[in-house]
Amino acid sequence: MARVSVEGTEIVVRLSPRERLAVRRRRNIRVPVAAVREAAVEPSWWRALRGVAGRGSWHPGRCVGIRHASEGGNGEDFVSVRASGPVLRLELAGDAEFRRIAVSIPDPEGTARRLRPVDPPAEDAGQRNEGRPERVPRRPLLQHEGGTVDDHGRAPGAPSRTGTGAQPKADDERVRRANEGG
Repeated sequence: MARVSVEGTEIVVRLSPRERLAVRRRRNIRVPVAAVREAAVEPSWWRALRGVAGRGSWHPGRCVGIRHASEGGNGEDFVSVRASGPVLRLELAGDAEFRRIAVSIPDPEGTARRLRPVDPPAEDAGQRNEGRPERVPRRPLLQHEGGTVDDHGRAPGAPSRTGTGAQPKADDERVRRANEGG
């Protein structure tokens, strides 16, 4: 299992020998602390995966490797996740090697708290984002997390892309004719 630590101005993801072999890397992953846009815990391990699988080991419930951004995306993601629990997800900006790092670690909540970027208070609204990367918007909470959206991010009553879901209101005239039998 990978381990995450902060060494000076860098976040270091230490890979186990099996993970290094799967990804074909000789060294650990290092990213600057300043490149972290968001440090969060993803309760569903599969939601941390995005893009197309690249080199690595992709087995049910155990994914280790590099994922390439799907069309329209940018960069690559590094993942080392297991289906056994929540995942630490780091969204990165700037000249970092990866755009996202997702790893299964023993204490993802505590590590996320330590890695969350500290925002200094803005002096005025005009200087709020000057010199800092844009924040990634938070997704709405799923039903099993205490929210109201379903597993696809749809609010209750919202139609799906396949056409099922909320139906149009019935036409009173057609209902009357059907009930009369004619």
